[in-house]
Amino acid sequence: MPAQQYDPQKQKAVIHCSICTGEQVAGFKDIATGHFEEVMVIRNDGDLKAFKEMYGITEILKEY
Repeated sequence: MPAQQYDPQKQKAVIHCSICTGEQVAGFKDIATGHFEEVMVIRNDGDLKAFKEMYGITEILKEY
């Protein structure tokens, strides 16, 4: 069972990627409002794996 919870009916997992700097931030985007809630910076594959495991996510979208 994941350590953290989110509502997949209201939120979707997203990685915001900066075109200029390459910085990646994982979090959740509210489906209705588009509001993005940052959770953690993704610096490498290990960070991404940890984020997915923390929330029980198998797929995540990237937005630029």
